[in-house]
Amino acid sequence: MLPGAVVGWDMSAALALGDALGISPLVMAELLPVIEAVMVTKLNEQMDHTNG
Repeated sequence: MLPGAVVGWDMSAALALGDALGISPLVMAELLPVIEAVMVTKLNEQMDHTNG
């Protein structure tokens, strides 16, 4: 755990959200790692910019 940093998403929650939106779990499993990596990077960049 890194204080003040985002390291990942709750994948169970992300899969549940995809299911609620009617997106196939197979599609979610393919897309989520790529989307998560970009979002984590951008969130951490934004937090660094805001805090620094």
